[in-house]
Amino acid sequence: MSTTGQLSIFDVLQSTSTFGGETYDHHRDEKRLTKQLEKVEALMRDGKWRTLKQIAHETDSPESSVSARLRDLRKSKFGGYSVEREFVERGLWRYRVSDGEAV
Repeated sequence: MSTTGQLSIFDVLQSTSTFGGETYDHHRDEKRLTKQLEKVEALMRDGKWRTLKQIAHETDSPESSVSARLRDLRKSKFGGYSVEREFVERGLWRYRVSDGEAV
């Protein structure tokens, strides 16, 4: 548990059946998706604004996976983070994560 009283991703992943979806295969996907989620959470907990490209570069993950992991962070079973987004220009958005309920 973090110093703010919020469960860390590690705590959550240890206590729940984690990912899902029509194409999800636990044996094939669990380890990879968990690692991606841990990297994205660790990076974004600083509250800085970043584009998907920046997050993907810093976590060595595809942009589409980063987008999915940001959606995961909003879910209560993954911490219920507030994931804000802000339009930059021409279809480009940036994101920041903070503790709290999803918006």
